[in-house]
Amino acid sequence: MKTIRTETTADHEVVRQVNVEAFDKREYEAKLVEGIRQSDSFIDSLSLVAESAQGIIGHALFSKASIVVGDTNHEVIVLAPIAVLPAFQKQGVGKKLIEEGLTRSRQLGFPGVLLIGHPEYYPRFGFRPASTFGLVLKQIEVPDDVFMAVELTDGALHALQGGELRYPAAFFDN
Repeated sequence: MKTIRTETTADHEVVRQVNVEAFDKREYEAKLVEGIRQSDSFIDSLSLVAESAQGIIGHALFSKASIVVGDTNHEVIVLAPIAVLPAFQKQGVGKKLIEEGLTRSRQLGFPGVLLIGHPEYYPRFGFRPASTFGLVLKQIEVPDDVFMAVELTDGALHALQGGELRYPAAFFDN
């Protein structure tokens, strides 16, 4: 049985280890989580853990970013990182984390969620290239098909057409 719940302060060290293990001992994602937690982009209820009888087996962090249209900032959510322990990958853990994060982001009134990720995986959750909403990303150079977005309210991202996603500083500070 896997449950999804909000991360607590007591979970921080385990979440760090999950991120390190999930990304082949790389520290970037674990440091990214720590940086976001200490920033204005952090939303407690959008840092999610997946738990099984073995303990915490996965983590997903949804945090605030901005889409800039002209001189106006519009808050959106970005998903990064999402981590599942290798022994529990391909068992639906990431799916449950993403679905819960999208539900919570919608309930909080955000217009959409954006990410950089595998174009074969994320479309099952409604993600599609952000360019289809007229959105661009200039901070990081990535292929069009990996910069993706999903609307949480019909027309909400189309209303931001021509906007540029701006990741917060925490994404670049570690």
